Parts: sequence; structure tokens; C-alpha cells
Amino acid sequence: MARRGPAVMIAAVVVGLSSPMMLPATAQSPAPAPHDQEVERVVIGPATGDQLHVMTFNLRFASVTEPNSWARRRPVMAELLDREQPTVLATQEGVYPQLRELARDLPRGYDWIGAGRDGGSRGEFMAVFYDTARLEPVAYDHFWLSDTPALAGSRTWGNRIPRMVTWVRFLDRRTGAEFVVVNTHLDDRSANARLLAARLLRTRITAFGEDLPVLLTGDFNVAAGASDVYALLTEELTDTWTAAGRRGPVFATWHGYRPLRPGGERIDWILARGPVEVAAVAVNTFARHGQFPSDHLPVQALVSLG
Repeated sequence: MARRGPAVMIAAVVVGLSSPMMLPATAQSPAPAPHDQEVERVVIGPATGDQLHVMTFNLRFASVTEPNSWARRRPVMAELLDREQPTVLATQEGVYPQLRELARDLPRGYDWIGAGRDGGSRGEFMAVFYDTARLEPVAYDHFWLSDTPALAGSRTWGNRIPRMVTWVRFLDRRTGAEFVVVNTHLDDRSANARLLAARLLRTRITAFGEDLPVLLTGDFNVAAGASDVYALLTEELTDTWTAAGRRGPVFATWHGYRPLRPGGERIDWILARGPVEVAAVAVNTFARHGQFPSDHLPVQALVSLG
């Protein structure tokens, strides 16, 4: 562990947005032209009032391969996060030295919780960063997506590498409400491993109790709306993308440093179990001089706990 460094309905309402919010008041906005990726804009920005700004972001591990090495991507990542300042930043694929650098790059007042998927500080993390002025962690744990979920590094479902979950129960200092963030990264090759992982996730989320709001974040490695995994999870949770009163344009959330694909597959999701109200969602296409911070685009949601 490293630190420091029946279905529930979600109300889709338009509530007071953070002032920098650039999404339209209704429906889904058209996809921007490619040059718009570098427009000086904030997609959601710091949350105001009782709202929470939640971001899920596959960071891409600290590769040294050019032209998209972590050294090149890091300043772009830092700029994006400084603009957006999510209340909760749920990450995937980060490795320990990379996460320590990210923690230094974030605005002051963030902390994080995570563990390496190979145990201790080894392997990729599902690290959860949070705004300490707003949120206090009251419990957390990690489990592995296998038949032996308490065993670090375990894999038994056909996945070639360990897959895991980090969850954190937070107290909202502003409202007194508690909620849980459950953060994961499902396997990219084995459909069986993904489906069994979804079943275990449902079981664990149910165990939190039906009155506790839950936000499930992650890279699910399969398109929203087009898989058994999505169907299984959305029996008990709601996709914030479809529930939101305001939405930005849809892009494939994995781009592999190639041109963005409007209308492409969303494999990075934020799902919610109520009572949660979803004001807005967006896929953030920020790049600087053609350099993206990752091979994924972050997905952001502005929510209120009921």
C-alpha cells in the first residue's frame, strides 16, 4: 500500500455548474475540429457548492518510448490537471515513481491511496487521488480480480497479468455525506476475465450497503453499451454518461496517439449507484502542440450526492 504521496435510479438534472463549465445547456455538443484540441478552455474545472468533480484517467505507464514518453507527456498531464482540478482523480496504469511525480505536479492539497497490482509498490496502480480540503478517507482497501481476491498479484481467470481494484470510502467535509470510489482496470484480452471481474465487482459493491453512494471508475477495455460486462454492471449501476443532463461530444477514449475518433467507443466509464445526481459529463481532448498526456482521454463527471 502506498499513501501520500434491484437497480438504483440516478436523477439526471441540470444543477448549478462550476463556473468554468463549457458544455452546452442541452443535448450533446458537436465534435470540435482537430485544432480545437489546443483551445484554451476548461471542460469542468474545480467543483463548487456541494458538487463533486470526478475524473477517471488511464495515465499510460511511464514509457520511455518516443515520441510519447512520460517525460514528454508529464508537463501536458500537469497542465490538464491544473486546469480541471477534480475532487477525485481515479487513475489506472500509473507506476509508483510516476505517481509520486504526478503528486508533486498536482496543485497543493491532494493526497492519494493505492497499491501495486503485483503487491507493495510493484506493478501498475489503480491510485485514487483526492482533494484533502474537501474529502477525508475513512476506509480503504484493495482486492484482486481472481478466485483469491485477498492475494496480491493473483490471477486465475485467463488474464495474463494481475488485475485489481482499489476502493476508498470518503467523508465529504462540506456536506457530511459519505460515498465510495471503486477504481479498476479490466483485462484487455480475456472476455472471460472481464465478465468474472464484473461479477465480483457487483458482489463487492452490493456489500457496501444500498444506502451508500458508489462511484465505479476505470478502464473497462470494452465499449459502453455493447458488452456483457456493461450490461451486467448497469443492472445495478447507472452510466453517468447516459444519465447526465449535459454531455460533451463522444470520442473513443483510447486513441493510441492517433487522430481522435468522434463517436468512437467509450471504454473508460464512471458508473454510479444512487442517490447521485449527474449534472454533466465530458471526454477531455486536451493536448499541447499535438502532444496528448496519455493514450487515453480522461472522462469527467460533475455529480451531487443525494
